[in-house]
This record gives sequence, C-alpha cells and structure tokens, in this order.
Amino acid sequence: MKIILHYCSNVLPAILLLGAIGATIRLQAQFAPPAGMPGTTAIAADSAVFVDWASTCSFLAGWMDISNESLGVVTYGTPENGTAKADDLVLSLGDGGVATCLFTTPLADGPGWDFAVFENSFDDTFLELAFVEVSSDGDNFVRFPASSLTQTETQVLTFGILDATQLNNLAGKYRGRYGVPFDLNELSGESGLDISHIVAIRLVDVVGSITPLWQSFDQEGRIINDPWPTPFETGGFDLDAVGVIHNQNNTGILQVDAQNNLLIYPNPIEDILYFQSERPVVRLSVFSSHGVTVFRSENQQQLTISTEDWPVGIYVARLVIGNRILTSTLVKLK
Repeated sequence: MKIILHYCSNVLPAILLLGAIGATIRLQAQFAPPAGMPGTTAIAADSAVFVDWASTCSFLAGWMDISNESLGVVTYGTPENGTAKADDLVLSLGDGGVATCLFTTPLADGPGWDFAVFENSFDDTFLELAFVEVSSDGDNFVRFPASSLTQTETQVLTFGILDATQLNNLAGKYRGRYGVPFDLNELSGESGLDISHIVAIRLVDVVGSITPLWQSFDQEGRIINDPWPTPFETGGFDLDAVGVIHNQNNTGILQVDAQNNLLIYPNPIEDILYFQSERPVVRLSVFSSHGVTVFRSENQQQLTISTEDWPVGIYVARLVIGNRILTSTLVKLK
C-alpha cells in the first residue's frame, strides 16, 4: 500500500502538470497578428485584390448600452456609409446591431480569401468586433465559426484593449483601412448555402459583456469579451466597408484558364512561382495586398518567378489576355 501511495503521489502531480500545460497551450493558441506584422492576413483597402464593394446596406440599430435601454439606440452614420470602398465614413451598429450588405454581382468561392470586412479602429488594440454571416437567398444566413481566446475573468472596459492574435473570423480585429478576410470555403456543405452564389453579407455586433444576461459566444461556447459598455451614439462595431475579392465575374477562371491552358502554381507560393500559357499573355502583373506591384511582365508564355524576397501575405495576379482581364489570388505563407 505504501508503495502504491508513493507511486501515486509522484505520478498524479505529473499528470496534473501535463494537463495544465495542455490547457495553457490551448489558451495561448495564436491567430493572425495585426496589420503590418509578419503572418498577418489584413488586406489594405487600396489593394488590387478587390473587384467590387457592397452596393447597398440595410440596418437595424442596436442599443447604446443593452444594460440601460433608456439611453436609446445608436444614431451615428447612415447605411450608405457601409457601401463602396473603405473611407473611414462608418455606420455604428450599437449593442447587437445588425447591418446587411448587398452586391451588384453575387460573391463566389475562389482560391483563398473571398471578401474582407473593414472597421475603423484607430490602432491595433482597441477593437470592436462583429460576427459575419452570409446568405445565398437574402433570408437564410450562415455564420462564420468565430474564435475568441480573450480572458473572461474581468470585463474589457470601454476603452480597453484586445490582442488580435486571440481572435479569428471576427470582423473588427484589424485597424481602420485594413480588412479582415473571410474564405467562403469554410462554409462548404452548410445546409441551404451555395458558396458559389452569395447575395448578402450580414454583420452582427458582438455584445462584449461577460455579464450572463448579455453575453455573446464563439463557436466553442466561449464568452467573447470586448470593450463594453460603449454608451455613446457611436457605440459598438463601426462598419466601414465590405470588399469583394471573388464574385461570379472572376471565379469562372482562376488559377487554370481552360481556354488558354493557363497555369499559375503553386498556391500557396513557395520560393518559386511558375506561369505558363498556350499563347502569349499581353501582361502579367502581381500585386501585394498593399497594392504594390511586385512583378510585371509582357508578352510571355512561360515564366519562372523568384518569390524568395516577397514578404508573407496575400497577392493577386492580374493577367490581360486579348480583351479579357483575369485575376487569381495567391498566398505566401513563409
């Protein structure tokens, strides 16, 4: 018995320690960092990847403070502020407010990111969040699975800070003029959703309270803690714009153009990017997510492009073939 007890007294602490380490690792799991940092997924508003922007927006105002409804609802901005290119003219949603954006051409799943949502945060740490949902018919919406690893022991107060690396699939995790991108392929197989025909994108303000009556939750049931209360006319998530990367006009031909046997590979990019086409391409240009031209060539059928010096991030290849312009989104991970 003493031997068994001695064994247990040595082994059990080790088991508990391993469990604690595992829990710590899970809690410290990191997502993409703020705009401008290595590994970020933030896309600048001026990036050439965008082919369209929301054309109309409808709005259901949320409360200035859901715990004190006598203050009324938010009043800052108009629905039109959520349309067109990101410009820092915003629509404040308030606690639990909802904005629904429509587009002239339905969005469609392409390689990599398909659209991005812009907020107006003035820095990388004061972040007001929103859930993102999409619909193929304008009535039935499916929410992107969001994650928040922010601590939930103490409330993030009105002007408190958040860490972008603890947030995923939540609009608002990047500062103003930098969009949070979303990949429709993540919702592949969802009932009632056709990811090749998205007509509406809906933003739902995250009520960041950790008080049970007003909590919001991520995909795994964790409370989402963000700055709260924000009892102002500008309270809650501030919608600036929704930028389209892939829609039904540019996803028929992506990395492979059957008409010209055109290939761009590999994607994700490694140190070399290969391009080949059955006939010369008038112009091939590759842009960074900041809109900077990193490569340009004319009248070529085959190229081997060194990408060793390209920073990690998102790129768009734009090809002019005859009277057509084709685009393909590329990603460099390392």
